Amino acid sequence: MKKLLIVLSIISFIFILTKSNEEYVIVPNESIRFRIIPASNTLEDITMKEEVKKEISSYIENIELSSTSLSNSRKEIKNSIPEIENRIHSVFDNNSYNKDFKVKYGLNYFPEKIYKGVKYPSGNYESMVVEIGEAKGDNYWCVLFPPLCMIDAEESEEKEYSFFISEIIKKYFK
Repeated sequence: MKKLLIVLSIISFIFILTKSNEEYVIVPNESIRFRIIPASNTLEDITMKEEVKKEISSYIENIELSSTSLSNSRKEIKNSIPEIENRIHSVFDNNSYNKDFKVKYGLNYFPEKIYKGVKYPSGNYESMVVEIGEAKGDNYWCVLFPPLCMIDAEESEEKEYSFFISEIIKKYFK
């Protein structure tokens, strides 16, 4: 029983530390958002949203890295739309996915979002939005300028807490 209490205490401590160290990223007023909205929440449509995200993420990352100001980012993103459309066409063709899509840049509506405990109000924000089909599915979103998409991608990398915890459990419960 004592070993079980020790293990549970250690697990609780780890979770408290990971939650208290979590940084909250607030989207600045002068920013450019990015959103991909799939046609629906079917497995096929969500999969295509992820494929589109993967395909254009590296291209967008280069824009984020080279951008030094809001006006520079605005110009680079607008100039990149034809290439982004070509990449989406390729993804659709390679997957025999027969839906239309639109890439829009300008003031686009974003619903209210709560992310990492921070509430982002709904409203029209400067952004690039990819709408696939009827655009009624759960969306992916991030911020192109300042480059918060890259921060979000780094944070989403898997952590290996379970490895540490399993080692403790193995050690005390052999």
